[in-house]
Amino acid sequence: MPGNRRPTIKTVAARAGVGRTTVSRVINGSELVSADARARVLAAIKELNYVPNSVARGLVTNRTNAVALVIPESESRLGSEPFFAALIRGVSGALSETRTQLQLMLVRDRAERDQLTASVATRRVDGVLLVSVHAHDQLPGLLEEMGLPTVLAGRRDERERLSHVTSDNAGGAAAAVRHLLERGRNRIATISGPLDMDVGRSRLAGWRDAHREAGAPADESLVEVGDFTEEGGRRAMRSLLERAPDLDAVFAASDLMAVSALAELRRQGRQVPDDVAVVGFEDSVLARHTNPPLTTVRQPVEELGRTMARILLDEITGAGRSAQRLTLPTELVVRESS
Repeated sequence: MPGNRRPTIKTVAARAGVGRTTVSRVINGSELVSADARARVLAAIKELNYVPNSVARGLVTNRTNAVALVIPESESRLGSEPFFAALIRGVSGALSETRTQLQLMLVRDRAERDQLTASVATRRVDGVLLVSVHAHDQLPGLLEEMGLPTVLAGRRDERERLSHVTSDNAGGAAAAVRHLLERGRNRIATISGPLDMDVGRSRLAGWRDAHREAGAPADESLVEVGDFTEEGGRRAMRSLLERAPDLDAVFAASDLMAVSALAELRRQGRQVPDDVAVVGFEDSVLARHTNPPLTTVRQPVEELGRTMARILLDEITGAGRSAQRLTLPTELVVRESS
């Protein structure tokens, strides 16, 4: 090639004596091409050593064959919380079955939000998977206004219009608290997630539901709001012990907060589970390596990621004609901490 330039779809079209649209159809496996034209295009591709790229494939489909996984959190949260790693594995696994590329985008400030907006506006991605959804987050509404296929992990509230996948947060939390009540615990505190997130509100609702079902009204003074971080769990456990030293169990709305609650209880000389039983939520790898091993609510995080990706692909291709709302089941896993 002159100047050793990489061959383009235009070069292939010229060599094969066809239009660029025909080349794109051959690349994408379309049947709307004659056998003769297909043979000439394939011969030109081989002769020129042409490697199709996402732009070429997109000429017919008007797609980039790329989706963004948007996580509005810091690198430290992304690296420290097993939830995100498991979710990414699930999403990546589902997309690996297709030609779709995954772009991971952290949105931590206004500049990165503007960068995402630019990517969406210029259609550099075909759709968005959005994680860590807060009630007043502007991103879901922005994506909805732009008409870009979008699937949420969780939801803003029960009126959510966008497709979303979530775990049975309330049911899982209720199962955890029922288990503690059945073990004879009667001062069950909770470290909730952020209350501007549906996941935080739902797991707190499950804590209340289990008490109500048992005819033992929940003591709201035993609620401490956390933030799903290790330090947040430690602070919450310390605060609970200061105002309710007689508590005999704690349900933490995430494994990471449960692990830090265990550390704070140990620091204050409380034995687990003899003095205080502890239950977490997620069943991450952390739960199996605590001392004692953590009783927790298993949520299928990888399956959540896979399901989100499949729904998004359906919306991109037009197979998903209306918003999908899926709730995945959870399961209590009893170990030695309770």
